Parts: sequence; C-alpha cells; structure tokens
Amino acid sequence: MKTFYLFVCTCLTATISYSQTKDTLAIKTESEKEIEVEPENFQINTAFPATSIILQNIQNTEASKKDWIAENWNTKVFNPYKKLVKEYPLQIKFDDSTYASPIPRKKVITSRYGWRNRRAHNGIDIDLITGDRVMSMFDGVVRYVNYHSGHGKTVVVRHFNGIETVYAHLSKYLVKVNDTVQKGQVIGAGGTSGNARGSHLHLEVLFQGIPIHPEYVFDFSNEDNSVRSNEVWVTRRWTSAYRHNSKRKSKIELCTTEEEAMASIEDETKIYTVRRGDTLSRISNKYNVSVSRLCKDNSIRRTSTLRVGQKLIVKQ
Repeated sequence: MKTFYLFVCTCLTATISYSQTKDTLAIKTESEKEIEVEPENFQINTAFPATSIILQNIQNTEASKKDWIAENWNTKVFNPYKKLVKEYPLQIKFDDSTYASPIPRKKVITSRYGWRNRRAHNGIDIDLITGDRVMSMFDGVVRYVNYHSGHGKTVVVRHFNGIETVYAHLSKYLVKVNDTVQKGQVIGAGGTSGNARGSHLHLEVLFQGIPIHPEYVFDFSNEDNSVRSNEVWVTRRWTSAYRHNSKRKSKIELCTTEEEAMASIEDETKIYTVRRGDTLSRISNKYNVSVSRLCKDNSIRRTSTLRVGQKLIVKQ
C-alpha cells in the first residue's frame, strides 16, 4: 500500500483516518457522515464546501527520503529489527525542538539507563501514580500494544523520524495498533504491571531496535522538555547499558555531526570482560589504571568479587 499525507485547511471540525488493510481514505465531518474514497481517484468535490484538501504522495516528496513507518512494520513482536545489521554511528534527526512530557507531573527519574542488578536496564524509570495519564512524546503511529515480558502492559509508538518510544508498566491501554497519535496524546494509564516495584513509567528510546540512552537524546532535567539537538549522532557508548550506572546520571557528551561521532568512537572507553583468575590488581596492571579508579568507574568495592563474564569500564 502506498503512504499518503493529507493536509487539511477547514472551517469545520474534520478528522481523517486511514486503514492499513484497505487502500481507502475515511473522512468524517461534524455531521459524523463518513465517506471512503480510493486515493488514486480522489477529487475535491462540493460535499465539503468549506474544506480544501490536498493529497500528496509521500514517495514523490523531496523531504521524505525514507518511509520510516513502513520499514519493518510488525505489530506482533517487540523488536522487528533483530535481523538488521546495525552500522554506527547512528544519525537521528528531529523536526521539533521539544517533546511532550510523557507524564502530567514533574519528571522524577528513579532509575537511569545502565547496568542494574547484573543486567541491562535499557530505559529510565519516571515516578508516577497509578492511573496517571501517559502521553506520546511526538506524533507517530502505534506499532505495538501488548503484554511484554518484564515490561508488563506496553505501548510502542513509532515516530516519523524512525525512533520508537516505549511506555511500559501501564495499567491500561488507551490506543490500539495502527492508531495515528499526536504529540501529547494520551496513550495509556500508568501502573505497576510486569516486574515493577512500585508505580512508575519505564520509558525506552529505540532506533531500529537499538535501545538508546534516553538522556542522551532528551533533557529531562527541566520543564522545557527540550530535544538536545535537532541532529544527533549516536555511538555504541550510548547504546550499551553496561557502560553506564543506573544509579548515577551519565555525563552527556553530545555529538551533533558525523565528524564529532567518529572522533568520539576513537576515544571511547574500553570495556573489559572478566576472565577466570582475574583480579582488580591484575586488570589494573594490564591497563595501567589504578584500582581505586576501576572501583569508582564501576561502582564496586576493592573487596567485590569479580564474576567471569562481568563487564568492567576501563578509563585510561
């Protein structure tokens, strides 16, 4: 099916919906009369005298070089990009310099993106009260509405620049798959479903299935709800939870150009995988870094027991 954009200028209240299973457009006015028309045969007529509608094929527009909504669209699985080969750095662009707050109150982060309880925490936890409204951060299309392991009741919205935002531990769904949503639209109610200790919103930011550190892309520290930059380049440092501590705010070093990203990749922190027989002292000598520095960067103690396979940050 081809994808179309509709631009509506009207004095009446009008809504436009579409179906992915049928190449028709449904137009509904205040009179609640609904008319379906074939896109290729669509013509403006006198049925809507106060409405001027321009139909434009997105595939013919210069600005739309890629249809992110159609790519790997699957409403049944959480991550439809598992087989896609990822290439770094990742480039993400935003048309909007602000996002809609996902909750209707001050954003208090109770757990950050990073290594937590010996596993990756691929999002941030934002405090809320069960029943609080949860809103979409940008315009987009709902791709996934389901109970997901650990996340509980989950809604995934794909936005028109390719990123997906994940809203988990919900108590109620208020949208369904293939719904078009607007920035700030309520999509669910907060709760404690899944593996949630207390009511909170688990928020993830994905790009082609890769979980990106949300605070690298968005500023949650104030009420401005700002996107850090209209163009962001993402390296592996910001897509690897084991490089960060969920109990501590990461120092954001933003890359806004490809050149900055490539330079950042060259300077990226090494990650050491603990092997049998390793000790902090042995790793310290191997990389010429102090034991106290290793402990500080990894939030461990000198007496901590190292596990085979454990990842350690090594800043030289």
